Amino acid sequence: MLSPDDWQALALTLKLAVLVTTLLLVFSTPIAWWLATTRSRLQGFVAALIALPLVLPPTVIGFYLLIVYAPASPFGRLLETVGIPPLAFSFEGLVLASMVYSLPFVVQPIQNAMAAIGRTPIEAATMLGANRWQRFRRVVFPLAKPGYVVAAALGFAHTVGEFGIVLMIGGSIPNETRVVSIQIYDQVESLNFAAAHRMSAIVILLALTLLTLVYTQLRASSVNQRLGDA
Repeated sequence: MLSPDDWQALALTLKLAVLVTTLLLVFSTPIAWWLATTRSRLQGFVAALIALPLVLPPTVIGFYLLIVYAPASPFGRLLETVGIPPLAFSFEGLVLASMVYSLPFVVQPIQNAMAAIGRTPIEAATMLGANRWQRFRRVVFPLAKPGYVVAAALGFAHTVGEFGIVLMIGGSIPNETRVVSIQIYDQVESLNFAAAHRMSAIVILLALTLLTLVYTQLRASSVNQRLGDA
């Protein structure tokens, strides 16, 4: 049986993952479109910048975010000016940090799906009089939808599995920043291995389900592409 603290951590984790994934899908769309279509020389640098969380230790990202969140920083002073409390060790700060850390897991699948569309369908829609929004809604998004499914699954799963950056930015505040990964860490520290097993099993099952969705979607997209080429 899960304890009340376990349920609280699980609910907070799901809330964080849903919010972060939703925000990332929105913010990643224009970034992915620019990366997929631009001919700018900055494309490689921007793509590398977005991919940094894939290779950097979470503690490095967490350290610099703590500096950014500090009340003495320009960003911290801006927040104070508009009446927003400091973001360190808060749920809001955890959301922003999770968005930074999970950004490449959402941008890259959408970018790849958009790049695979090619210019022909978009040029055809333009010739038929579709404006920019209509081209995205009726052409780009339907064709890139498999990429969005993969991006949502990966972004959600990666947010659920975060630990290092969560520990540095959020700590372990009940009902505020104590997510599942921190709850498991606390249980192991207190030698409560049975509880840690239960929580870990839930995370493994969730991750396996989401990854199955990802690979099923990728396989379906690959089959459809081969049929289209034929």
